[in-house]
Amino acid sequence: MVYKITRQCISCGRCESSCPTGAIKIIAGDRYLIDSSLCTSCVGAYGVAQCAAECPIQDGCVKALTDYWESWFATHDRLVAKLKGTYQADYWERWFNLYSAKISEQFSKRKQDVVSLEV
Repeated sequence: MVYKITRQCISCGRCESSCPTGAIKIIAGDRYLIDSSLCTSCVGAYGVAQCAAECPIQDGCVKALTDYWESWFATHDRLVAKLKGTYQADYWERWFNLYSAKISEQFSKRKQDVVSLEV
């Protein structure tokens, strides 16, 4: 799988110097691009992509997701992990209780409206 440089890139240049195939090029002054025809994901000799290993920030150089569903599930997993880290473990239980209470209120209101129309 080919890698790509994201918008989080700080243009430090470490990935360019660490790429064994020379797939990383400078474009538009300080922006970097990985040539997909040259990128081998460092398969074989290294076992891990050197651009990602050298990147000082977490998401500067990541695997390029080419499959729609692969991309969808990666986004889903990232957001669920963010939810779990941000909220307490009982987040969904609190959400369900609040939602149930609101629905019950609405049903009660509708029932009262129907009863008042019948009378």
